[in-house]
Parts: sequence; C-alpha cells; structure tokens
Amino acid sequence: MSAPLVAPPVAWVDVRARHGARVLLSRVATFCLVELQRLKHDRTELLTRAIQPILWLVIFGKTFSRLRAIPTGKVPYLDYLAPGIIAQSALFIAIFYGIQIIWERDAGVLTKLLVTPTPRAALVTGKAFAAGIRAVAQAIVVIVVAALLGVSMTWNPVRLLGMVLIVVLGAAFFSCLSVTIAGLVLRRERLMGIGQAITMPLFFASNALYPVSLMPGWLRVISHGNPMTYEVEALRGLLLGLKTNYLLDFGVLLGSVVVGITVAASLLGRLSR
Repeated sequence: MSAPLVAPPVAWVDVRARHGARVLLSRVATFCLVELQRLKHDRTELLTRAIQPILWLVIFGKTFSRLRAIPTGKVPYLDYLAPGIIAQSALFIAIFYGIQIIWERDAGVLTKLLVTPTPRAALVTGKAFAAGIRAVAQAIVVIVVAALLGVSMTWNPVRLLGMVLIVVLGAAFFSCLSVTIAGLVLRRERLMGIGQAITMPLFFASNALYPVSLMPGWLRVISHGNPMTYEVEALRGLLLGLKTNYLLDFGVLLGSVVVGITVAASLLGRLSR
C-alpha cells in the first residue's frame, strides 16, 4: 500500500513565496539599473526624444490656447495639455520596447535568459519597469519645458512622487503591450508597423488633447477602455489639482500592468523558438 501524500508544511510554502518575491524584485531592480546605465551613456537619445513633446507643447499648445477652441473650464489649455503630453511621451517610448526583445532574441541573449531559473514574469516585469524609468526621465524634461512656458503645476514632492508612479505604470503597461505584439509577430519590421499603426489611435482615443465629453459616443466608449485615459486623468489631478478618482485611475493602471505582464510572459517563449 503506497504511503499517503503529505502536503508541505505551511512554513515551506511561505519560504518559497518569499524567495520568489525576492527573485522577482531582484530581477526588476537589475533591469532598472541597466536602463539607468543606458540613459547615462546615451543622453543624446533622451534629448532627441524630447523634441516631439516639446513641439506639441510649443506649437499645438500655444496655438490652441489662442484659438480657445477646446473648452477646459478655468484651466488654460496649455496647462490642460501638459499632463497629456507627459503620458504621450511615455507611450511613444514604451510602445516600441518589444523591438529590444526581438533584438535580444536575434543576438542569442533572450535564449540564455530563458534557460536560467529566472521566471518569465520577472523578465517581463523588469523590462516593463525599465521602460518606466526611461519614461520618467522623459517626463522630467517635459515638466521643465512646461514650467518654462508658464504652465502652473504643483511642486509638492508627494504629488510629484505620485506622478512618477503613474508614469511608470503607464509605460510599463504599454511596454508589455509591445512585448505581447512582439511575441505574436516575431519580427521587428512587423512590430514597428503595428506600433506605428496603434500609437496615434491610442493617443487620440484618450483625453490627452481634449475632454472625453467632446468625443462622439463610439469614441467615448473606446476612451473609457483605454488605460492612457486614466493615466492622463491621474496626472491632471496630481499636477494641476483637477478632480479625479485616484482609486479608479490607479486601479485600472495597476490591473492593466498585471494583465499585460501575464500575457506578455505567456508569449515570451515563442520568441525563443
């Protein structure tokens, strides 16, 4: 008669869970440090990427402020636009992050990473939050430019830390979306084409440029399902003091990141075949 199966003690399960959490945090920290090193040695990329959001603020923002075509209440349009441009810059950085995964696949780096004990979710999470680090650096540039243009934003350190968290979550989700697309199409050219095709629709189907109330009904529905809308809402609340539901904004972004990491991790193996 075979011996009955004995469940592992609760303490063992707890130790394994804590070990897994430590591994995850360690991998995320490692990838974030690598990204900081890249930023340190490639500052010109940060400056060149800042050109587009600066043009949006200086040209689009200033022009529409004079036209007064978009009703934003008592908030000047340039002030209203600035948080949207911060979210836009994070989107433009993160949506092509899957190209890095494909490049690592072609160089043989990804295969070596996947055969290590590192969980795939930890790998994707590390990449996602590394994209967040780069997006925060971009957001700082946009905030400085906005301040020079006279945008009235808060300098409360707690609110600025909240802004950093929101930008990181937004960039993390869109980088996971990019890795998911990479896992489906498997080629850089296809990823770039799809990334370019969905970037502007994601941007325009949010409240980055105009209030959701101005949208036609069908676009309003899409906007409510777009995580970028909640990112912009949270940024406007934190930086401008506009009323928003922080719990909803943060919950949607965090939930989107969790789903994005799960889906991207499940498709990561296709890239190593």
